[in-house]
Amino acid sequence: MAANKIEDLRKRKEQIQMGGGAKRIEKQHSLGKLTARERLNLLFDESTFVELDAFVKHRCTNFGMEKVEAPGEGVVTGYGMVEGRLVYAYAQDFTVVGGSLGEKHADKICKAMDNALKVGAPIVGMNDSGGARIQEGVDALAGFGKIFYRNTISSGVIPQISAIMGPCAGGAVYSPAITDFIFMVENTSKMFITGPEVIKTVTGEEVSAEALGGARTHNTISGVAHQMAPTDAECIADIRRLLSFLPSNNMETAPVYETEDDINKLMPELDTLLPDHPNKPYDMFDIITKIVDDGDYFEILPHYAKNMITCFARVNGSTVGIVANQPKFLAGCLDINGSDKAARFIRTCDAFNIPLLTIEDVPGFLPGSSQEYGGIIRHGAKMLYAYSEATVPKLTLIVRKAYGGAYIGMCNKQLGADMVFAWPNSEIAVMGPQGAANIVFKHDINNAEDPAAERAKKIEEYTNEFANPYIAASRGYVDDVIEPNATRPRIADALNMLASKRESRPAKKHGNIPL
Repeated sequence: MAANKIEDLRKRKEQIQMGGGAKRIEKQHSLGKLTARERLNLLFDESTFVELDAFVKHRCTNFGMEKVEAPGEGVVTGYGMVEGRLVYAYAQDFTVVGGSLGEKHADKICKAMDNALKVGAPIVGMNDSGGARIQEGVDALAGFGKIFYRNTISSGVIPQISAIMGPCAGGAVYSPAITDFIFMVENTSKMFITGPEVIKTVTGEEVSAEALGGARTHNTISGVAHQMAPTDAECIADIRRLLSFLPSNNMETAPVYETEDDINKLMPELDTLLPDHPNKPYDMFDIITKIVDDGDYFEILPHYAKNMITCFARVNGSTVGIVANQPKFLAGCLDINGSDKAARFIRTCDAFNIPLLTIEDVPGFLPGSSQEYGGIIRHGAKMLYAYSEATVPKLTLIVRKAYGGAYIGMCNKQLGADMVFAWPNSEIAVMGPQGAANIVFKHDINNAEDPAAERAKKIEEYTNEFANPYIAASRGYVDDVIEPNATRPRIADALNMLASKRESRPAKKHGNIPL
């Protein structure tokens, strides 16, 4: 009798693990997509995944659903280890009723989210679904609401990562949108509120699904997604890598990795890296790779707002979040999209106890009516708010320009920077020498016998007097002017010194960031 029961159990599990059956699995593969279980096996360390709620069934009897078998209710949920650390995950199974979300499908996801929050473990959601299960009506919509609520409650407590690995449309997009990071797969991922057919019907606009909500669109134009990869497998490998930079929850710090990269080594090449002309562009990653362990970093939003760099890296084995201007794009100016990108990253690092290193070479905010009409004041304020709010260790390194409000926006001393370093060629001022000379010495230039010569003279005078780090250092706004070659050991030393930093803010329900 017992043997029969065990055999029955095994058959039931085998049937569930086949999802929608061999033909639908074959169809999934033909589209370049892995199945839900294949994806979970790639995410977790070998043989560590433990499935939950495999036997859950829907209870819908409308529109013939009482005859529909949906193994696992169209979603696989559970937990396992990623590099030896506990992680929860769920993966929607497109082979089972199109991965559509109904009442019990949502309940499975919610249970995984609740458990992850209880034990303080990250959660990874793999989205591949036709959307709400129409046959279940408002029960399906209620399911989405329950998920969104839990996303919000978990925000800032445990890392939440979304992988879009197929269609994700309508209300379904808002769960990923609330999570910390969104990954997409080229050609197979789609995200949009309203699909191409609805848009054509309502507005008459014709647009393809790929152009409307493909991986490239959301990684380059909208900024909705943070990363994209060519295949499911590479996407999941990127998620595993991201998890290595993050703590399991907001009460912990990120794991520390051993490194053979000497923390005390000097980098003479940094002494001559910057171009001779202050307006000439260069690649900020040439500096970042010299500072961090093994030159290795993991960029967030690499294809969006390229004038601003946000990335995770390690210094002496410990995670650090880097925010940096990129002179190769828009001269490294702060603009609407760059400010949003930086503010979100700053708050993510602060939520998860990751120290911030700001590397500054900023000529100002991007000028223009489109920026003003788009609300650069409001968007730029997000950066000021995020930096001021952050209580993690904050280091600022000024490598060249630091002008006006943008100098403040890139975390100056008054915004709470714990340590500010500057290279000797850096220029810290209200504005650049040429603009300043035109204003400060306008009368002298206009009344000179040779205005052009007088202007050149005054620009040089202003440059020598003010366009350097020493005025700021004399006020204590810069803690030290350092040789570029010593940047890595000085940053490492400062991070080590600040490791025990404790700082609190006034008690309140929450602040009111200028969204």
